[in-house]
Formats: sequence, C-alpha cells, structure tokens
Amino acid sequence: MIRYSREEGFIQAKGIKFKEGQNDKIVLPSVAVGVFSRHLFKSIVENFPCREVGYISMTNFERPVYILTYKNVKITLFMAGVSGPWISADLEQLYAQGVRTFIIFGNCGVLDSKIEDCSIIIPTKAFRDEGTSYHYAEESDTIELNPKYCEEFLEILDEYNFEYTKGYTWTTDAFYRETREKINYFKQQGAVCVEMEGSVIAAVCNRIHSDYFTFYYAGDNLDGVQWDERSLNGMVNIDKKKEVVLLALELAVKISD
Repeated sequence: MIRYSREEGFIQAKGIKFKEGQNDKIVLPSVAVGVFSRHLFKSIVENFPCREVGYISMTNFERPVYILTYKNVKITLFMAGVSGPWISADLEQLYAQGVRTFIIFGNCGVLDSKIEDCSIIIPTKAFRDEGTSYHYAEESDTIELNPKYCEEFLEILDEYNFEYTKGYTWTTDAFYRETREKINYFKQQGAVCVEMEGSVIAAVCNRIHSDYFTFYYAGDNLDGVQWDERSLNGMVNIDKKKEVVLLALELAVKISD
C-alpha cells in the first residue's frame, strides 16, 4: 500500500552539497541538463567548458554538479540518478538550489523492433508501474508527459536529422521483472518503450511546479523471441550517443531566458 498525502514533506530539500572552497550560497542556472549515462556525462565534462560547483550526495557515492557553458549560455549539468527514488531526490535538491527547468535524457528499452537503435523517443504519457510517483501524485494508471517544449525539440531533431518516435512509455522499477506477459500488456496499451524514471519526473516536477522535458535514445529490444541487448552497453554506438547530447544542450539554449 502507498498512502498519498497532500501535505508538504516533513523533511525539506535544502539543495546540493559543497566541498571546501565552493560557494554554498550559489544559485544554479535555471535550466539543468541531466544525463543518466556516466560515459556521456564524462564526455560532456571533458569536451565542454564545465566548472564544478558542488555535488549531489547519496549514502554510497557522490555525483558532482557543474555549470556548463554552451553557446554562451550557462546550464546546470548533473548525472541523473537511476530509478524513481534517486531522480526524485535529485529534482528536489536541484530545485532548492535554483533550477526551475529540467531536461533529462537517457537510454530506454523498445517494445517495437521497428524503432531503430539510438533513434529518439519522445514520451507523451507514462504507465506508472513504479512506486515513487504515487508519493507525489494521486493514484492513477498513467501520467501525462512533456506538456512543454516538444515543438522546440522537434525543430532541433529536424536540424540534426534524427529519426524519432512519439508514444507512451512504461515506467518500471524492476527491470528483471519485465516479463513477456507485461511486455505484451503494455504494448497493447500503446507503450513503445520501457524505462525507470519517466512517470516520476513528471509527478515530481508537477508537485514542485517545475518545467521539464524528458526524452530517450533507443537501446535494447524487448520485441522479439529473445532479448536483444543492441546498444544497451554504454560504450556501444557511443559516437551516435554523443550526438544525442547536443540535442539536449541545444534545447537548453533554446528555452533559456
């Protein structure tokens, strides 16, 4: 049982953490880009002007937060936590530090074998097959995704000549329980992909009154007799994945004040 409450949480997010010498009064750039892949995150930090300004702290490790400069626009950059509980905490902490709009992207599994590897998926609705979102939004089977910035993103996809699919996503928190029965069920309901954070991003951002846009690049294929890993491994097709980074950065520039 998950009990939803309209009250504010007893524990309030206070922002990110800081190392000695870092400015603990900093207000982060209002637009943030979050990337799930550690390989892409590392590539961004190595190839674009980035200044480390703090970190997101979890029990077992820390993730640095940067201010990235792209086309003369300052953007908050963070490595997004995988799964609903982690990404929800990231959003709360970064919002408390000044972020007001989140662009978050990563890999997903596809439920339609016709969706090409590393092509873009824009989710429009998520099936809430996880737990975290139910603490941020009242119970429902689905939640709408990406009410803003879709037109701007489509213009960028056209400019960069990226194939894309729009459709529903299945958000789960148990990827080893993606059974054939569940795959068939969510496909019949209109889902084209499966991932672990979509419904949570929507629920949290709606709750804290933050704008957001989330999208995926297609990875493993669950639409077959056997599971096909395709480019699920972070370094497979890495050059194409690095191009996906530019899509997020271009959107950040386009929607920045």
